[in-house]
Amino acid sequence: MQKLQKDTLIGICTQMASHSWSEAEINELVDPQLGIITGFQDLLNELEQLRKIDLGTIPPAMGVQGATPND
Repeated sequence: MQKLQKDTLIGICTQMASHSWSEAEINELVDPQLGIITGFQDLLNELEQLRKIDLGTIPPAMGVQGATPND
């Protein structure tokens, strides 16, 4: 996977223009300085790690049988 480039993110924001992104918002996604959100590159890296996991090796989660709803 290639490292995220600001121009790439600007292109994505332009194509999905349901929200107008400020320069500061795009800069924060590319290179987080405020420590409030995860950088977009970090998210892409984590998704890449998940993609490499063989889900067949992970046991299933506990079933819902026997669980009682909260009243």
